[in-house]
Amino acid sequence: MNILVLNMGMKSIRSIIFDDNGKKLSSASRTLTSAIDDIRVEQYPDEWWDKAVEVMRLSIQDAKIRFVDYITVTTSASCLVCMDENGQPLGNAIMVSDKRAAEEVNAINNSALTANVVKDTGLPVSVSVMLPKILWMKNHENSIFQKTQYFLSPNDYLLYHLSGIVATDELNAVKFHYSFHTRSYPSRLLKELGIPEEKLPPVVKTGECIGTILQDVARQVGCNDTAKIIVTSYDAICSFVGSGVSGEGDASDVSGTVTVFRMLSKKDELLPSNRVYSTPFCQGGFTIVGGSNNLGGGLIEWVKQCYYSKEEYPYEVMEKEAAESDIGARGIIFLPYLLGERAPIWNDNARGTFFGLERIHTRKDMTRAVFEAAAFIDRTMMEAIGETTAEVSTVRLSGGLARVNLISQIKADVTGKEVIVLSEFETTASGAAMMVLNGQEGISFSDLSKKFSKSRMTIHPDRDNHEKYNVIYKLFKETYESLVPMFDRRIEILEQIRSSRETQIENL
Repeated sequence: MNILVLNMGMKSIRSIIFDDNGKKLSSASRTLTSAIDDIRVEQYPDEWWDKAVEVMRLSIQDAKIRFVDYITVTTSASCLVCMDENGQPLGNAIMVSDKRAAEEVNAINNSALTANVVKDTGLPVSVSVMLPKILWMKNHENSIFQKTQYFLSPNDYLLYHLSGIVATDELNAVKFHYSFHTRSYPSRLLKELGIPEEKLPPVVKTGECIGTILQDVARQVGCNDTAKIIVTSYDAICSFVGSGVSGEGDASDVSGTVTVFRMLSKKDELLPSNRVYSTPFCQGGFTIVGGSNNLGGGLIEWVKQCYYSKEEYPYEVMEKEAAESDIGARGIIFLPYLLGERAPIWNDNARGTFFGLERIHTRKDMTRAVFEAAAFIDRTMMEAIGETTAEVSTVRLSGGLARVNLISQIKADVTGKEVIVLSEFETTASGAAMMVLNGQEGISFSDLSKKFSKSRMTIHPDRDNHEKYNVIYKLFKETYESLVPMFDRRIEILEQIRSSRETQIENL
């Protein structure tokens, strides 16, 4: 039995084929481009689909198979695609880290209806979710708003192009403030905002089949036209499942371009939090607590571009040099908020900062400070999760950043938790495959995790280092808190002096 997973992150789109024993048969990948300025982050849906067809075809050829049983899609959540009646995108997609809808967030929060919607869904209104983005389109691109047949996530958009069916899963629907309790979108709030509910995608359960692959698409990618299209969910949820979490307090850190840090809880009731999400995962029968930030592994890509672009083996040199610096990077603190930040601080105005630079410092120390900031991200997530009465016991580590052993050790030392590094770094894809097999074949997640989620090594925290990092982490937090008013002041000044916004086209 073969499962093809189309996995699209911020940086690339990949097609990975697994068999039902968890063996990866093949994979193919292509990079994606983004248009970025200080507020906007956009990508191109046409590029997604063109490259999706290409990587599916290549992975099927590489696996030397023609028969695919199941195809599913997992992508970043909270990215808005406006699709017309012919299935075509009406312009660029507004990505999750885009910050243009700040005024729309205020408008929604000023509604008397919003408090109950937020309480019911457990999802605060921010620029990172869908309704403010849709309202921004209504206010600023009304012609596109009027022509839109459906407002979709990238998951939904790619599923449509595979099957011809418009559908979203329950967990992606939550980003539109869909309620698990009432199984409905917030109709009264949508009416007040002037957003037609019929333009939001129909909701189906995770693991459900919505149809078979379109014949034309099957010909293009070189597979059978009986392959079933299965709805799973967005990448953070799939990577959590693929990490093999099973018990109370098990957490996963999946650090690709962003860091996704979430924990499993089987408690009947958790305290509400405005810093992390608590999401019921009906297919698994537990609650997922945590969130995603704006950059995790993307920080290391930034360091590579800035300081190591001429190195033949940049990652190896970065790790070697960071190890040659001291704990605490010889007094440098790095705030990792290059694109603002989502969970757990939710500050769109925050920016990256090196604090404490002296004449003695070199790129070794600055790189070490960035490595340590990647670990401080985990600790801030753990503290926010703790506010819900849930407590992290172990951390299961995957994603591209898990390939850097020094960062894995620093994460263990900073958090004081045992870190289990997984053999399969593609936990997003493997988790999607697991959700397919659970939904369609009835195989339990515990049995699937034994096949798909094997560990490569276990890292234990160094207690002496942990004590030192307790002190450094306190300074990290104090540095951020001291700079909050300056971040806001910076934005005010930039608005006064800016003549135009510079847009960069790049790969994240």
